[in-house]
Amino acid sequence: MSIPLQDDLQAPCYHGGGIINLMASLIRARGGAADHADLDLLPAAELADVQHIVLLVIDGLGADWLKRHGQGGIFGSHVRGAITSVFPPTTATAITSYLTGDAPQQHALTGWHTWMRELGCVMAVLPGRPRYGGVGYHQAHIDAAALFGHRSVFDRMQAQTFVVSPAHIAHSDYNRAHLGAAQLRTFENLRQMFKETARILRKCRSHSYSYLYWPGLDSIGHERGMESEAAVQHLRQLEQGLEDFLRLAAGTDTRILVCADHGQIDTSEADQTRLSDHPQLADCLTLPLCGEPRAAFCYVRPHRVAVFEDYCRDVLGDRFALYRSRELVDGGLFGPGRPHPQLEQRVGDYTLLGRGHAVIRDYLPFEKPFRHIGVHGGLSPAELMVPLCVLDAGPAHQAAFFTRRSQT
Repeated sequence: MSIPLQDDLQAPCYHGGGIINLMASLIRARGGAADHADLDLLPAAELADVQHIVLLVIDGLGADWLKRHGQGGIFGSHVRGAITSVFPPTTATAITSYLTGDAPQQHALTGWHTWMRELGCVMAVLPGRPRYGGVGYHQAHIDAAALFGHRSVFDRMQAQTFVVSPAHIAHSDYNRAHLGAAQLRTFENLRQMFKETARILRKCRSHSYSYLYWPGLDSIGHERGMESEAAVQHLRQLEQGLEDFLRLAAGTDTRILVCADHGQIDTSEADQTRLSDHPQLADCLTLPLCGEPRAAFCYVRPHRVAVFEDYCRDVLGDRFALYRSRELVDGGLFGPGRPHPQLEQRVGDYTLLGRGHAVIRDYLPFEKPFRHIGVHGGLSPAELMVPLCVLDAGPAHQAAFFTRRSQT
C-alpha cells in the first residue's frame, strides 16, 4: 500500500533506491544477513571483494545542492546517482538507519523531538535529554541500548568494523548504544578524521568496514544557509580533504562511498509559523509538537479532532499538508519491516508536512525563539535526495583524477 502525497512532496524509496538499501548492500558485502533489498546502484557483489570499505556520511549534503555546487570537484566527478533518505529525512532518523540498517518503521526514532511514552516525556533523542532539560540517559540511570532495542549494524557484519566520530559526540549515550562490536576512533577536525581513517586502513590486515560522520556542512547550513558562500567554501574544504585522503590511502584496496543523511532548503522569516500565534490550534494538542518543524507530529485531544482538522485545512492549508499519521505508517512512508512496538506512539495522531519552504515551531515557555536558515525533515526532493559517490583508493585512480583536474 502507498499513500498519495500532495503537491511536490516525494516519498522515500525503501525497495532498492534508498539509504537502507545501501546499508543492506554493505551488510551483505561484509558477510551479514540484511532485512532489505540491495541498493540498485551498488549491489553487494560489487563490494564483496574489496578489502576495505569506507562510508563517509556528510550531514546535510543534498544531491541537488551538490549537483549545483560540486561540478568539477572530486565529489561531483564521482557521483553514481541520487538515492533517497528515509522519512523524516533528518539526522536523528536517518543516522539511526545508518547505524542499524533498519528503516524508521523498525527503529522508531522519528525526529529530533520524540515522544517516548515509556519515559513519560518528549526527548531530544540524540543528546538524550528531556526537552524540558535535565540530564542524559546514563545520568538518569537509563540503559539507552535497552531503551532503543536496536541491533547495531556493526554486529551484523563479519569483518572488523570502525566508527570514526567527532570527539564531542563520540561518547554520547546514543552513539554508545549503537556502537556494537565496532572500534571507536575520534577526531577534532577534518584533517584528523581522514588521517585516523588512513591509519585504520594501513593497520587492518583483514576485511573491514569504517563509518565516518562529518557534521560541519549541516551546521553551516543551519546557521548561514546552504546557499551561503560559507557552505560552498566548506564543500571545497571537504573536496581537498578527500583528495588528500586518497593519497594517504593509496594501495590499500579501499572503496570509499560518500553519502548523506538528508539535504537542506533555505528559509526566510516569512516561511515561519509559530504555534503561539495560533492559540486555537494549540488548544487542540495534548503535547508539544514533536518530530521536526518540516514534519510535525501532532497529539490531538479527542474532543477537539474536528476543530483541529478544520483549522489545519482552513487556516494552515496553504502552508502544510495534513495527514493522519496512521495512514502514513500504513502507506509505507516509514518503510517496510515489522513495526517497532512504540512506532505509533512516536508519530502522534496527525502529521503536518510543510509545503514549499514552510516550517512550524512550538516553543516551550522557557525556550528562546530561534530560526535556522537551512532546514530539513520535509519531503521536498532537495531534502530527501542525497548523492552516492563511489571512489577507489589506488595509484591508477589518483593519476586519472588529478590529470583531469590539471587539464581544466
